[in-house]
Amino acid sequence: MNQDIPSLFDRIDGREGISTLLRHFYADVRQHRLIGPVFNERIKDWPAHLAKIGEFWARVTGGPSSYSGQMPTKHLSLGLEPRHFGAWLELWDSNCRGYLKPREAQEMSALAHEIGRRLRNIVSGDSEGIPLVICD
Repeated sequence: MNQDIPSLFDRIDGREGISTLLRHFYADVRQHRLIGPVFNERIKDWPAHLAKIGEFWARVTGGPSSYSGQMPTKHLSLGLEPRHFGAWLELWDSNCRGYLKPREAQEMSALAHEIGRRLRNIVSGDSEGIPLVICD
């Protein structure tokens, strides 16, 4: 990566920016009529979840990260449908627009939509030829 071009991680204020975005986003998720129950039923330790997801987003945006989880497999048994992904992405896009600069919001949304597309294919069993590569 060119040293003169800051990573998305740096342009969204690193861990602090990610933390702010996730805190507000998951507050909305927890209250959402469709996806709130899915999250609230399974996540018992929200601070730990936010920390782990923060590491995931740090990695995806080009920052330092200790994330090593198997993100796709965590979603296989949840009974997710396209409408769940749509609701998640709608909230994500809204929060990105609300808490990030326009260019960075667009980049974060694009990342989430690509990850969502691949994850949706994996969950639906249509993952042939669609590897979920989080970072090289």
